[in-house]
Amino acid sequence: MPFEDEVRPVRLSAWSPAWESEFEELAAQIRGALGGVAAAIQHIGSTSVRGLSAKDVIDIQVLVGELDDPRIGRAFESLGFRKRPEPWNQADSFGGVSFPKAVYAPPAGARAANIHVRPESSDGARYALLFRDYLRADSQARTTWADLKAHIASAIPDLAPYGQIKAAALPLLMRGAERWAAETNWKPWPMASVPE
Repeated sequence: MPFEDEVRPVRLSAWSPAWESEFEELAAQIRGALGGVAAAIQHIGSTSVRGLSAKDVIDIQVLVGELDDPRIGRAFESLGFRKRPEPWNQADSFGGVSFPKAVYAPPAGARAANIHVRPESSDGARYALLFRDYLRADSQARTTWADLKAHIASAIPDLAPYGQIKAAALPLLMRGAERWAAETNWKPWPMASVPE
């Protein structure tokens, strides 16, 4: 569940160019605290896809060598960020296999965000980048995903069931993404030409 200060009905906003600069501001703050611990800091999720409606919450992926490096927790604590305690914020699951991660929220009252910390070799990291890049590249998939999210949000504005229904539909979207990845020879970072 979100922290008490984050509880509000699901509301989707039209894509905003401000999300890119807000990502850059948060990324600079995180980079400053983590120093060389972060291999990459990437804008992910719906706010990273131009033209896609989204909850006004910036999703950031921080790739690290070792998830249990104690410098990671200390760095986020120094910024006032809070580690999300829920089981689904401690692992990604695909095809019955779990991949560890950690998710942090900013301090109460700060710009809404989810900071996903994953090992750089994680399938979870690949999945997040594939979701983003596929929706950036395929306008039909982007429109279909936006329409689905709008229908769910209008019927169920509570965050937990909204997220559960969206998560149940995500494998359908990602099947198309995997086909696209194979057809285009897409590679995630660090194999991609330009990491963020």
